Amino acid sequence: MSKRLSRTVLGLAVLSLVTFGLPATASAAQHAKAERSVTDVVPVPVDAKADPRANFRLSPATVIRTDRDGKQVADYLAGLLRPATGYRLPVVSGHRGGGPAISLETGHAGGRVGTEGYQLKVSPSGVTLKANTDEGLFLGVQTLRQLFPSAIEAKAVQRRSWVVSGGTVLDYPRFGYRGAMLDVARHFFTPAQVKLYIDQIAQYKINTLHLHLSDDQGWRIEIKSWPKLATVGGQTAVGGAPGGYYTQEQYKDLVRYAASRHITIVPEIDMPGHTNAAQHSYAELNCNGVAVPPRTDIEVGYSSLCIDKDITYKFVDDVIRELSAITPGKYINIGGDEAHSTTPEDYQTFAKKVQPIVAKHGKLITGWHDIAKTTPPVSAVPQFWGTTGTDANVAAAAARGNKILMSPANKAYLDMKYNPQTPLGLDWAALIEVKDGYDWDPATYLQGVTEKNVIGVEAPLWSETLITSDNIEFMAFPRLPGHAEIGWSPKASRTWDAYRLRLAKQSPRWVQQGIDFYRSTQVDWK
Repeated sequence: MSKRLSRTVLGLAVLSLVTFGLPATASAAQHAKAERSVTDVVPVPVDAKADPRANFRLSPATVIRTDRDGKQVADYLAGLLRPATGYRLPVVSGHRGGGPAISLETGHAGGRVGTEGYQLKVSPSGVTLKANTDEGLFLGVQTLRQLFPSAIEAKAVQRRSWVVSGGTVLDYPRFGYRGAMLDVARHFFTPAQVKLYIDQIAQYKINTLHLHLSDDQGWRIEIKSWPKLATVGGQTAVGGAPGGYYTQEQYKDLVRYAASRHITIVPEIDMPGHTNAAQHSYAELNCNGVAVPPRTDIEVGYSSLCIDKDITYKFVDDVIRELSAITPGKYINIGGDEAHSTTPEDYQTFAKKVQPIVAKHGKLITGWHDIAKTTPPVSAVPQFWGTTGTDANVAAAAARGNKILMSPANKAYLDMKYNPQTPLGLDWAALIEVKDGYDWDPATYLQGVTEKNVIGVEAPLWSETLITSDNIEFMAFPRLPGHAEIGWSPKASRTWDAYRLRLAKQSPRWVQQGIDFYRSTQVDWK
């Protein structure tokens, strides 16, 4: 064979190795172009330094190396990477073998990163992710997946190279509570649909899912001591849509699934208002002993439990008892909003009787900020949903020591229309374009509530107009990642001009994931 021919054959062989993602040298990885940088991540990290010379190429020879504490996260990462690459990516114990690896290490990540933070280093010889806990590893994996080409999100094998952006990341959250809320009461969403939303929010480091399980239009959780709540109250929804409910086994499965994504479920049973579905199911919950007709409209404020009847508190006790038993998280949300048909005196009476019931069953209270006027225990978390910068009751609660969850409706409500032409959603709080939803700060929004008073942020998604998962996605994306960044990233690192560029680079990933997002004209989508 001539030298010229041998060089040609060798060149073709190298080309095929690179093209199909087979083992490549460190030098080849260094010179391979990455689709995005460590500085493109959403939420923006505390510190990220890009190094294009340090790119890493994933290959069929790559292994995922971890210790015992990181095994579950390593298996999760392998499950993310295998479908698109077609590679085996075996998960091996930390002491086995050399060669190219993604290494997940728990412990010794430094006190600065805490329990949710991580350190990430991408070099030509491999990827190293360190965290003090498996939770930190999981959150670091969400950053790592963004450093791959967008095609990594595909569900079928893609014949291409897999270059991971080189550099280092040091990261940890601003707030410990970073939530999303899904209203399954106005319209019912199946367990599979809730799991899909869990996966979508997990990739942006959301760690809490608040499920709005009861309202006037439907009751969505099985309570065995009050079975008609589900079998009768669970059969309706807004506009006459099909109802539905979760059995306790289905709910426990959702809790487990969320936990596997390091998300805690907070269940809400709204009371003393927003209770028409319960009062339709059981006549004795009404003061006159007559069951009310079902409601499938979207009006609010007309319903109220009967404050003076003993049966009301047996009902509350039974519901909280059964729900607490299947909810590992520490919070139960007792609602408390828009109780316009409950007198102020009755509202106070109800709160004083219900708050000890929650404590009796080993849970802490969270609820809409209306509960602040009852002087709840300091451990209670009022969730601010107002639209103005002042609320005396919330400020007083903060002064007493209550932590406040920030969800101002004119900034954080994902069900608000983007503009007057938006085909879904409502507009009573505001029209919220992407910039409007991003450009606010939870530590300065409300007078008397500062950084030290804020437990975190939550982005609620009410479902009066939402029926399908596509509907959920259209209203949540692209605004949800912005709320996640507000909760995670340092205030000093957030600017709209920089964020809109990083957000634009998320869209190819959403296309691969099948997310039906709103293409705001405020963002130059890639």
